[in-house]
Amino acid sequence: MPLQRRLPKRGFHNPFRKAYAEVNVRDLEHFDADSVVDEEILRQRGLVKGQWAGVKLLGMGDISKPLTVKVDRCSAAARNKIEVAGGKVETASADLKALTPDEGS
Repeated sequence: MPLQRRLPKRGFHNPFRKAYAEVNVRDLEHFDADSVVDEEILRQRGLVKGQWAGVKLLGMGDISKPLTVKVDRCSAAARNKIEVAGGKVETASADLKALTPDEGS
């Protein structure tokens, strides 16, 4: 009998799960001030490698330069740190919320 049939299955495995590449705020310190940072530039710099559903910005570290960051998802701490430094975060999920109809209508 094959090994995968002899070992027990543990937990639930979601076949529709989306995995995101994680980039921390401290990794953005290497970019010039007032530059636009998106997935393509992150791949060119080697911060994102492989196949992912998108990029998620996490809040570990600090940043001192204003940047415009375009990512798919962003944590609240990362968004706060970017905005305190004078930058702006644009997420794809915010665009999707704008396209969905209001729940009250």
